Amino acid sequence: MRYPIAIEPGDATHAYGVVVPDLPGCFSAGDTLDEAIEMAREGIELWLETQIDAGGGIPEPKAIAEHQANPEFANWIWAVVDVDPAIISDKAERVNITLPARVLRRIDEAAKSRHESRSGFLARAALATLRNEADKVGGK
Repeated sequence: MRYPIAIEPGDATHAYGVVVPDLPGCFSAGDTLDEAIEMAREGIELWLETQIDAGGGIPEPKAIAEHQANPEFANWIWAVVDVDPAIISDKAERVNITLPARVLRRIDEAAKSRHESRSGFLARAALATLRNEADKVGGK
């Protein structure tokens, strides 16, 4: 998944501040622009891991242009952090599944268009389905 990040420019005495608009409360910082982006990746992974452990869903990232329209981020630097949801799990487990070739091709195309691995795409899709089912049971 590719999450846009907003980076507040730093200077000689202030670090670069990072906000992940799609993930409420997810923020980070770094002394350099490169460090700020890398720290944002770690922050996103931790946020997603915490959300999954709590039984929550993973928000879909919005387009950078949508966030740039927010005056709160005027004059901020924008970047995109690519995170594979499959690596968030504390333990990877190999499974053997059988799917029609046509379905597998569609999965691979969808994963590629989102810059995800097949495993990451399937994990995200499964978690979204589980979240939707939980919302229906909970009356949301």
